[in-house]
Amino acid sequence: MTQGRLWGGRFDEAPDEAAWRLGVSTDVDQRLWREDLAGSRAHADELARVGLLEPAEHDAIRSGLTAIATELEEGRFPWRDTDEDLHGAVERRLIELRGDVGGRLRAGRSRNDQIANDLRLWCAEAATSLIARTRGLQRALADQAEATADWLCPGYTHLQRAQPTTLGQHLLAHAWALDRDVGRLVDARERTLATSVLGAGALAGLTLPLDPARYAAALGYRGIAPNAMDAVADRDFAVELLSAAAMLAVHVSRLAEEIVLWASEEFGWARVGDAFSTGSSIMPQKRNPDVAELARGKTGRVIGDLVALLTTLKGLPLTYDRDLQEDKAPVLDAVDALELVLPALSGTVASLAFDRERLAATAAGGGALATDLAEALVRAGVPFRAAHERVGELVARLEREGRTLEDAEPHEVGSELFELDDAEALLDPAQALERRDAVLGPAPARVRAQLALLRQRLDADPVEARQPPLPLDLEAEAEA
Repeated sequence: MTQGRLWGGRFDEAPDEAAWRLGVSTDVDQRLWREDLAGSRAHADELARVGLLEPAEHDAIRSGLTAIATELEEGRFPWRDTDEDLHGAVERRLIELRGDVGGRLRAGRSRNDQIANDLRLWCAEAATSLIARTRGLQRALADQAEATADWLCPGYTHLQRAQPTTLGQHLLAHAWALDRDVGRLVDARERTLATSVLGAGALAGLTLPLDPARYAAALGYRGIAPNAMDAVADRDFAVELLSAAAMLAVHVSRLAEEIVLWASEEFGWARVGDAFSTGSSIMPQKRNPDVAELARGKTGRVIGDLVALLTTLKGLPLTYDRDLQEDKAPVLDAVDALELVLPALSGTVASLAFDRERLAATAAGGGALATDLAEALVRAGVPFRAAHERVGELVARLEREGRTLEDAEPHEVGSELFELDDAEALLDPAQALERRDAVLGPAPARVRAQLALLRQRLDADPVEARQPPLPLDLEAEAEA
């Protein structure tokens, strides 16, 4: 039987069973079969171009690779215990299908540049997929923000009520964080596709007259690696994808954490749809936001995947070391986690039914309008330091009396603050929102303008997400 390994001629003994099991990687690298076969087709074409394959041999190899692709696509590929990795398995099967001519494909290639190419192409495609799924979550947030652009909502710092805002503004805050993630994923993808490594060989290039630029053109790269040693040792592209994935997972986790809070009886902001909730095995009344909790939990794994790859790389001498067999598992794991989480969380966001009355009732609580009073004093000519102290003293006095700023009468507040005659308007949360009409503010008109800008970006080429999202005149941009 043909062996599914690409070495062995200089050894007298077969591999030890335990050592062999340690080195086998087909369970992981078989995920890269499309990329591997794409590289093999490009390599066969190049061998034929320089006369190292006769036309009939080239046709036989090409048709054999097509047959192997069909087997892999349909789950019929005959994996063997003797297959060490994907590359060896493909060569072994090619020889089984097309005879000794299948062994001619290995000329001028090394597993070192081959796997570096395979993983590059896989990472680029994974980034494209994550971009699309992240856009899906942004759209779910944008849809909810559009419906709640003018809904009063408490804003928090330190998880304490701080100032009133709108629910639309709050939801869009998460959407803009995800927009930066799209930019990072685009950057990672574009840098991955900037450099082809085929033709580097094991580390020192080739003596055969193969053209690295032709590989690059055939596989969609924009250039070639300038240094063969760096080409086979480089895994920066995988780290960049994992870095972008980890940051994305952190933003997803922050959104998920808020959904968990909002769905609690203590907050009571929102109800998660039945399709995205679960119950308890013992408590019949429970309604748990498990999708959000699982999204939050997956983030730890994604961060761990980034740390795992960085740790693997940190002590490796140039060029290729077998430690790099561990480069694929963390990348695959992180991408798989986000491929599960993003659509599930998008559905969760879309399912949220918010309680407008409860949001409005809590928007002004906790002295949330105290800053408005202090800034009114500033407009009246009082230094902010003094204004801050006056309002603070008022809040403290009311607190000692068992009252809040919201309980106080407008005339009482005005008297306390030296005849502040617009206290009634200052204590109205709805009017407080209208006063916050700066470009970044939560005034409903500004939220709608911000939403229009986000919609433009969601409909545009993601490459544009690498540019700063906010123009100087947001309203004018939205109208345009």
